[in-house]
Amino acid sequence: MFSDLNNKKVLITGSTKGIGRAAAIAFARQGAIIGINSSQKDEAALELISHLEKEKVRFAYFEHDLCDSSECEALIGEFVDRFGGLDVLVNNAGGLGVRKGLESLEDDDFDLVMNLNLRSVIMTTRFAMPHLKASAEERGETASVISTGSIAGREGGGLGASLYGGSKAMLHNLHRNWVKEFTKDHIRFNIVAPGTIDTAFHADKSEELLGKIASTIAMGRLGTSEEVAPSFLFLASHAASGYITGQVIDVNGGQLCP
Repeated sequence: MFSDLNNKKVLITGSTKGIGRAAAIAFARQGAIIGINSSQKDEAALELISHLEKEKVRFAYFEHDLCDSSECEALIGEFVDRFGGLDVLVNNAGGLGVRKGLESLEDDDFDLVMNLNLRSVIMTTRFAMPHLKASAEERGETASVISTGSIAGREGGGLGASLYGGSKAMLHNLHRNWVKEFTKDHIRFNIVAPGTIDTAFHADKSEELLGKIASTIAMGRLGTSEEVAPSFLFLASHAASGYITGQVIDVNGGQLCP
């Protein structure tokens, strides 16, 4: 379906679990050359590495904690040194960080969530820009930056997740700004905004609460990572979405539809 992704050089941050993992496998199945990343080479990373090796996928694993700007720079440098360029950047690294009400928040909580969800995206994208510009010029088609947003960026997040929701709202807006700055360089910026997806992200919620959340979804259930992944392929494909930029693609089963 997305044949133009064959041989594209795609870096997916935060890609050893959940949505990132599903996206990495989906890109690999389209013949892309992929970079996978996590902050530590844990069991999940080793499992995905083994899976991709068995599938004879062209890939490399990069261990970097993207809460640190120097690690963002190193990640891009290592990927480009390994594969000779970068065509698509998927910013999936991030997380809830903390679940605390306003009156319990500390400076360290703020720093943690902003580093997880904003610094990681801003600085990785910053260091990727020269390579994405070169890709667009060499290929004669758009390069693509896709970041994982959230329904919380529009709805504000659940109780105790104000920092998370706020950081995702800022991420959505950053992309709209970057469209104004970099469309002249033939680089597209889009967001995939999942609703409540059945991943470890929601491991702190009880079955009762998850059931209540499912009742707010038109489809009556949580989504899966595999149902989110194709949206990344669509937005990465110039043939499929070359005239789409600055958009937030909601993948939420009809949850709290605007």
